[in-house]
Amino acid sequence: MTRLAGIDCGTNSIRLLIAEPVDGRLRDIHREMRIVRLGEGVDATGRFASEALERTRAALADYADLLVAHGVSRVRMVATSATRDAANRDVFFDMTAQVLGRAVDGAIAEVITGHEEAELSFRGAVGELDAAEGPFVVVDLGGGSTEVVLGNPVDGVSASHSANVGCVRLTERCLHSDPPTTEEVAAARDVARELLGAAVQAVPVQHARTWVGVAGTMTTLSALALGLSEYDSDAIHLSRIGFADLAVVCDQLIGMTHAERAALGPMHPGRVDVIGGGAIVVQELARILAQRAGIEELVVSEHDILDGIVLSITDSA
Repeated sequence: MTRLAGIDCGTNSIRLLIAEPVDGRLRDIHREMRIVRLGEGVDATGRFASEALERTRAALADYADLLVAHGVSRVRMVATSATRDAANRDVFFDMTAQVLGRAVDGAIAEVITGHEEAELSFRGAVGELDAAEGPFVVVDLGGGSTEVVLGNPVDGVSASHSANVGCVRLTERCLHSDPPTTEEVAAARDVARELLGAAVQAVPVQHARTWVGVAGTMTTLSALALGLSEYDSDAIHLSRIGFADLAVVCDQLIGMTHAERAALGPMHPGRVDVIGGGAIVVQELARILAQRAGIEELVVSEHDILDGIVLSITDSA
């Protein structure tokens, strides 16, 4: 059986999926996520920090070992928001070629556009949903950007926009105190509202019937709304969170101290200091979608751009 792999290197995390294609779907062999904060400081300096590059290299080296151990024949690694913005991105690409090349000849990271990112996220997110619930608006909330995508499983993506707001960017730009002050939170809401306003000008979300959220902020919010004592992917996948419950969880996270967030069972240590920014983005999205589309709940998917990356090379495998 052919084994394929996808690696998603974002602003906050680097993730790996090794899978086998079976009847047009994927059977997971190995799925893993590491917080490496590659985009740390990029919004302010325009460059990758050497420490961030080293954290990413170390994680990628472990992933390369797993590719070899599992007999992966093809791998696609994509780099998103932070890499598009970094002046010293060539250093990053040279590193990926060196590390990945020892597992799969010629493998190297590639930068994808916001539109490509949106299409891959959409494909991964809606694969297990009932097409009758569409059109879907899929939101991939990352560290540096938020992709808003409208479409349906039959016709694919009809509109998308990549907004330069994510949990890391918003935290670094606005949320400096512990806990954030009222003024900082208000400033963060203004930034999120402005940048997401541009997104919904480009994407007619009023046509959507179902909101699907993907990536770490969304899945962590689901875990907390469900009252889980620890992170449970099976419980989180395709969970449905009403906006009233979502608002309570978001408000609590925004108002917590670093120590209080760190003590939450489902919270990954690498999300502790940035999830408040992510919660502000989610609240603004919920407000927009309630007003424009009459949507009243968030469907959270554990399948996202990572699954879309592997599916994209399955087509030609």
